[in-house]
Amino acid sequence: MTSLGFGVRVGHWTDADARTGCTVVLPPPGNVASCEVRGSSPGSRETELLHPDRRLTEVHAILLTGGSAFGLAAADGVAAWLEERGVGYRTSAAVVPIVPAAVVYDLATGRADVRPGPAEGRAACDAAADDGVETGLVGAGTGTTAGKWAGREHAVDGGLGIGRAGDGPDAVSALAVVNPVGDVVAADGTVLAGARAPAATGVAGGEPPAPFNTVLAVVATAAALGKRDARWLAARGADGVTVSVRPAHTRYDGDVCFALAVPPPDGAAPHDLDVLGRHATEAVAAAVRAAVTR
Repeated sequence: MTSLGFGVRVGHWTDADARTGCTVVLPPPGNVASCEVRGSSPGSRETELLHPDRRLTEVHAILLTGGSAFGLAAADGVAAWLEERGVGYRTSAAVVPIVPAAVVYDLATGRADVRPGPAEGRAACDAAADDGVETGLVGAGTGTTAGKWAGREHAVDGGLGIGRAGDGPDAVSALAVVNPVGDVVAADGTVLAGARAPAATGVAGGEPPAPFNTVLAVVATAAALGKRDARWLAARGADGVTVSVRPAHTRYDGDVCFALAVPPPDGAAPHDLDVLGRHATEAVAAAVRAAVTR
């Protein structure tokens, strides 16, 4: 049980029997958001809006969900929940919430016919809290597995984890949903969660039977960053997947890392972006490892 901090709330909807779920991240107003897509097989919604060349800067929620592409429907429930509360960009006709979303493929873990939808996205919003966030096989991490490079039959449980790096104004936190083709490894290279097939030869030895796998992450910090700097911070967060998963960012992964820069306290000193970037890498790596070492 833990939290992302910085005023960011997190909520889950979990179906332990069907082995699927979704997780919503609700940032405070005035945030600046972007993302980095590293995997070759992403499933996502509204991530193009987060490119630095696009006009909008603030998001109103981020949805991480199981159910593969079907799970993107849960974002409709999140958007409706926000609209009912007047949260979103105010246009001449309606309040329009921006809810970027990304999926993991968990259809082969439990029941393939049960996927998060609008009602489940709403339930995750109702459950959102700024403290006491459950980790492990919950929310979007419920049906996740790791170490599928030797075949799905050799995989082990993944999960959802939270990590932190840095102190005071340079602190960065991260949430990760861990469903990679590769193994999760410690800083010294020790396998923390990986394929139970000692004679297997890795992804190069053959394609996984279900080539849809992913690590999703959200990094958060309290800093006055522009959208381009937020994109850079997301890229450094994605580096945390690179160092904690082996192999990472394969053709079969849909890795996405979101970054949230929430408004800092009044009078806060300017931040060193390189320090924040280093902490983003460390925080995501810690979250990935925490997901599988509960």
